Amino acid sequence: MLKHVKVLIFGATGMIGRGVLLECLRDTNVELVVTVGRTAVGIKDGKVREIVLPDLLNYSGMEQSLAGFDACFFSLGVASAGMTEADYSRVTYQYTMVAAQILSRLNPDLTFIFVSGSGTDSSKKGRVMWARVKGRTENALLNLPFKAYMFRPGFIQPMDGIQSKTPLYRRFYTILGPLFPLLRKMFPNQVLSTRQLGQAMLNVARRGYPKYVLEARDIRAAADPEP
Repeated sequence: MLKHVKVLIFGATGMIGRGVLLECLRDTNVELVVTVGRTAVGIKDGKVREIVLPDLLNYSGMEQSLAGFDACFFSLGVASAGMTEADYSRVTYQYTMVAAQILSRLNPDLTFIFVSGSGTDSSKKGRVMWARVKGRTENALLNLPFKAYMFRPGFIQPMDGIQSKTPLYRRFYTILGPLFPLLRKMFPNQVLSTRQLGQAMLNVARRGYPKYVLEARDIRAAADPEP
């Protein structure tokens, strides 16, 4: 098991990224967490450093700050509703690939975990725009020279006071919130918590996983402690 892990988190102000960040702070084997995003995370902790970049397509002069990491958890994203495919691709594909290409060069032993979504279309030929773009991103990441894993969660239960940044999703979670305990009992392999996602990412970074594309059932299994 890796000791003194150094982790990069992209999108730590979002619901999933925040959950991963909190799990990293709880984990005594995580030595350093560097967050990268357009806005500050706002968590004061001795092992957290922040990189605020207004332009996530430009990492000029950042090589030293992005080297020496064991894992990268990439949860940067945006809801596709109302977006053109070009605009959605800019955030989902271009932001991801520019960062991933730099990191694969600077950190050849890095484990890169990309938060995709249930229903992602690896064929890139489906009718659902977001699923095609996510599929294209997954395929490109799996061709880079580092260990890459695609996480495809479905329903996610926010914990620890975490809220989605998307107003529509916040309303959805307000309505469904009281039902999550029942939903998790009825559909244990479809409903995950933000804690489980964070634990699964850390475990996969430490010990790998037999599949490179993890559906909700796999993420739940990966979140379990090592026997």
